[in-house]
Amino acid sequence: MPRGRYSLHDPHDHTPLAEEHFHCAPGPSGWRYVSQLTTPTGDHAGSVDLALDELGRPIRLELHAASWQVRGAALDGVTWVRTDPTGTEATEGNVRAHAFTGTSPAFLVATARLLRLTPDAAATRVRLVAFTDPVLAPRTLDQSWALISREAHTTDNGPLIVDAYQVTALDTGEQNTVHIAGDVVLAAPGIELEHLETPPSSFS
Repeated sequence: MPRGRYSLHDPHDHTPLAEEHFHCAPGPSGWRYVSQLTTPTGDHAGSVDLALDELGRPIRLELHAASWQVRGAALDGVTWVRTDPTGTEATEGNVRAHAFTGTSPAFLVATARLLRLTPDAAATRVRLVAFTDPVLAPRTLDQSWALISREAHTTDNGPLIVDAYQVTALDTGEQNTVHIAGDVVLAAPGIELEHLETPPSSFS
């Protein structure tokens, strides 16, 4: 069960945003990721709880940020309920999309798991619903994912397979590279892996 800490920062000016303390593990029905977020000053900033089925679809998502809450799942596309800080109003949303995304590294692993790309495959288009900080506002976006390299790195625990993905935002054309090993993001725009207690899990 990988357990560790990511630092999250603004990908443009590198302003520190949060630290995300996480643990994740594959199971008989898929994969689960749980994390707690803290601000640069150490205050609690939110949490992520994401569970995928064996095909990589989100069967349960629960996000907390700034007293806002989102619960969602893959249902007729993706469906979610967003609750305000007072708990008095809840709005439901539904979009013909493939999955969710957001600032957490969990969503990069989840999208890679959903697409299951191979190095010789063409780029694949995916529609996602992003929940943007700090109030978890939903936004639908389209991305293109391509697996541009797969390399084995020697470690004390055996070979570590690192996949490099090129992720393109189809509305702006902006391209970024995401490096993932198993169920851990090694590097991505705005994300740095600061500490990892145990090696990444490999998906069978």
